[in-house]
Amino acid sequence: MPGPYPDEFRQRALRMLSEARPDHKTDHAAIKHVAAKLGVNPETLRLWKKRLDVDEGRQPGTSSEAQAEIKRLKKQIAELEKANEILRSASVFFGDRARPPLVEMIAFVDKMRDRFGVELVCRVMRQAEVGFLTARGYRAAKARPASARQLRDELLIPEIVRLHAENYGVYGARKMHALLRRQGWVIGRDQTGRLMRIAGVHGVKRSKKVFTTKSDSASEKPKDLVQRQFTADAPRRLWVADVTYVATWSGFAYVAFVTDVFSRRIVGWNVASTLKADILPLQALNMAAWATDGNLDGLVHHADHGSNYLAVVYTDRIEELGATPSTGTVGDSFDNAMAEAVNGLYKTELIRRRGPWRTVEQVELATLEYVWWWNNQRLHGELDMRTPAEVEADYYTGLDTPLGTPVSQAAR
Repeated sequence: MPGPYPDEFRQRALRMLSEARPDHKTDHAAIKHVAAKLGVNPETLRLWKKRLDVDEGRQPGTSSEAQAEIKRLKKQIAELEKANEILRSASVFFGDRARPPLVEMIAFVDKMRDRFGVELVCRVMRQAEVGFLTARGYRAAKARPASARQLRDELLIPEIVRLHAENYGVYGARKMHALLRRQGWVIGRDQTGRLMRIAGVHGVKRSKKVFTTKSDSASEKPKDLVQRQFTADAPRRLWVADVTYVATWSGFAYVAFVTDVFSRRIVGWNVASTLKADILPLQALNMAAWATDGNLDGLVHHADHGSNYLAVVYTDRIEELGATPSTGTVGDSFDNAMAEAVNGLYKTELIRRRGPWRTVEQVELATLEYVWWWNNQRLHGELDMRTPAEVEADYYTGLDTPLGTPVSQAAR
């Protein structure tokens, strides 16, 4: 296909048109005559003439020089936008650290090359990051045989992605490191963090809490038997309970949890469309009691001043099971800190990541799966990167000690 007409040809055509114009009644006739002789489209010749008239001021419009400047500025703006996008991606990829390792620089260029090209990515990064790879250095590094470290990274990265996804996509470097060690990998925490950055996975951060319980000022309140000391020397010594909520398309779903302080195990839970004491928290308590054959002698049940926890039907059930009720202060997360922590993690790790939610029943099924993961697979930093099920199993085999008690002291 022929390319654009040369400038010399356009100038010659316009000169011939100017010379032929007096011999024709109209511009259109002159253009048609000259175009036919030169073998060009008459519309093309008309546009050339219009551009000449604008450039020489005989007709209003944007001159060729101005159009060229606009084109240059648009190109410059497009390049700046690309550079900004590359730098934004780099800030997420590399964080605020010093010059990244070679393998991370190669991985970043690999990620961006299809969109921006190797030369542009390397040029922009070298202006922002001293010592970043040149395009030539990148290609040389890609051509070299893979090192033992690269081969190990290529083996570990898919494993990290898999394990991260299997654990609700919430683990940061600390828990991912512990999980990899449990899987038999010999790996350091810094290396885990580096590979997670390359893989594009990261932990989640908790948001600010919202209080969901309302105090019942008219009811008689049990004393605070816990005094913010959330420790226990065995299972079934101290349970904490609280309620949270989930917005769904069909209304609010309310969720009640009962948690054993010793092992952090969620021993009872319930999801309902109401906060009524005999429907929401009472069924969670009954689930927890069922596993104990209905005998909670010596157990302290701690909640806040929410009216659903101070209802007669609920407190009577606690006493019927042989437990002692205890309450903290409404709106004070420290007085029921562990229960609030369970709610916060539930909202962060499940609700906000898997929503939006359509129905209460959908939330209930997802909560069932989450509670099983929490009790049997989730690594808890407060439990020395063990699961609640492991902590209880160790206790019943005589291997565990009360939380907060050094093993060396317990052995004495």
